[in-house]
Amino acid sequence: MEEPRIGVFVCHCGSNIADTVDIDEVREFASGLSGVVASVDYKFMCSEPGQLLIKENIEKLHLNRVVVASCSPRMHEITFRKAVAEAGMNPYLFQMANIREHDSWVHKDGATEKAKALIHAAVQRANVLEPLERREVPVTPTVLVVGGGIAGIQAALNIADSDHKVYLVEREPSVGGRMIQLDKTFPTLDCSSCILTPKMASVGSHPNIELMTYSEVEEVSGYIGNFKVKVRKKPRYVDSELCNGCGVCIEKCPWKADSEFDMGLGKRKAIYTPFPQAVPNVPVIDPEVCVYFEKGTCKACEK
Repeated sequence: MEEPRIGVFVCHCGSNIADTVDIDEVREFASGLSGVVASVDYKFMCSEPGQLLIKENIEKLHLNRVVVASCSPRMHEITFRKAVAEAGMNPYLFQMANIREHDSWVHKDGATEKAKALIHAAVQRANVLEPLERREVPVTPTVLVVGGGIAGIQAALNIADSDHKVYLVEREPSVGGRMIQLDKTFPTLDCSSCILTPKMASVGSHPNIELMTYSEVEEVSGYIGNFKVKVRKKPRYVDSELCNGCGVCIEKCPWKADSEFDMGLGKRKAIYTPFPQAVPNVPVIDPEVCVYFEKGTCKACEK
């Protein structure tokens, strides 16, 4: 790898930085750092003249690294990467030091010293940066949403409505999450189930959504756009293809346990649906309560 030739460009950001940070002192400090061959300041580095100044120094001094000390990368990192790329430099050999949000806007005393420290750190990193190249890889345009509460339901519906396949995984027997357990919602005190149940029905019938209730994610591998996810689907012990949700099996079951949906304040049967509006409306048998799993007798729910 070629020897680093770093250019440091300190932005005044009008008065946002310059009124608090001693720009001349910072510029002089940067000029003495390892690998730095140019240290320049300008009123607005993000402006066209400021970007041109960076490009000219890259070409004139054969810079192969650039550090811009200015505002947040959230605002202008793309701007500066584009500028250095237009000058023929790899855009990933650019480093930014935030001396506005992280310094001049939050400090009065010691802002100049902190600016020096931030620039020193950025230069140190610039010394070890390696050129990167962009490449395109194929992706699987399918989405996995984990959690079938109101947030997961709405996310799944929004994505599915944009014509993407969605797998919605929920560990409980029904979607709904905590919101379906509430009577009212804050701050309007609207009926919680009145808001949620239509969305639950939509997520259960949407052609682009595959609902995987009573399931949990066990393993995730791969990378963005090409994840592989292993999902463990727990048995309901009820054939969802044959069940019509009549509820007769629940009526016939003689065994009871504390209801998770009612937070232990009520009872439910060994075969149960968590609540009347459950989606899917297919019962599940709790093997820890059902005596058939212990003694091999009963089967009242089948009669």
